[in-house]
Amino acid sequence: MRLKSFSRTLMLGALAICTSAFAQQFVQAPEPQAATILGTVTDVRGDVVPDATVVLKAEGRSESRTITADDNGFFSAPNVQPAVTYHAVISAPGFAPWTSPAITPAPGQYLQLDNIKLEIAEAVTTVTATVNSVEIATEQVEVEEKQRVLGFIPNFYTVYDPHPAPLTAKLKFRLALHTSIDPVTFAGSAFIAGVDQAGDTPRYQQGAAGYGQRFGANYANGFSDILFGGAILPSLLHQDPRYYYQGTGSTKSRVRHALTAAFVCHGDNGQLQPNYSSIGGFLISGALAETYYPDKDRGPGLVFNAFAIDVAANMANGIIQEFVLRRLTPSTKGRH
Repeated sequence: MRLKSFSRTLMLGALAICTSAFAQQFVQAPEPQAATILGTVTDVRGDVVPDATVVLKAEGRSESRTITADDNGFFSAPNVQPAVTYHAVISAPGFAPWTSPAITPAPGQYLQLDNIKLEIAEAVTTVTATVNSVEIATEQVEVEEKQRVLGFIPNFYTVYDPHPAPLTAKLKFRLALHTSIDPVTFAGSAFIAGVDQAGDTPRYQQGAAGYGQRFGANYANGFSDILFGGAILPSLLHQDPRYYYQGTGSTKSRVRHALTAAFVCHGDNGQLQPNYSSIGGFLISGALAETYYPDKDRGPGLVFNAFAIDVAANMANGIIQEFVLRRLTPSTKGRH
């Protein structure tokens, strides 16, 4: 009897051990809570870069994960495995790829990537590319020379093409001359001369002779500004005198882009640079006005007042270009 009882106890113990081992094979420890990696893609100026491609690569693993940023440059990658080291590789057309330092999210962490700033991709300088670049730039200038607000006001210095080619010195002078001799440019100078005549500024004489002097002064101001700020200095400094229309992204980023265009421009190498050409053109134009303005209006104040007015006008022009003028320029309809 005791032997039977011992045998049954032994069998029950063995059954318990087997059941425990079997359960251990199928009952797993709870997985750690997934993490989220997020961020906003911008360029070196701080403007958002929409529709950028974000690839998360885990170190030591072959698999990767791809996410596309939205119109505001924002991206979010949920359900990321924690305690794994990743690198984020971010790219967008026209920009050089950006790679993050190693990141290792903790369980449940919302890990934000900061300082994502894409730089414009450097152009490939080969003989063939140079020839093609000149041809493309010439074609783009021919298109720009047909851009007129309401069908008649020149809008030659705005780039709507998302991939503009750098201008040669010849093309920069061509744009400047085309703008300077346009009939609307003369009409604009005549209109402003009439306003100045009514306000008795500058203090030339009144009458037809005074109107002629004011017309000549206004046209000379515009011509010297376009010649130096739009052709001579951009050629010497290898800078692009045109306004680059952004057209995408948040309103805030577009406003920032428009206002800073007076101080930051694209170089012929595609890199962003201080806009020495535009600022220098304003200062030279103001200094030259000293030679033909009346004695009572000359002096340092003339140069700096003219400079301040020109810069403010350039900033206002950027806002109008970014949000208004494209819709009023018939030749741009249907163009991306």
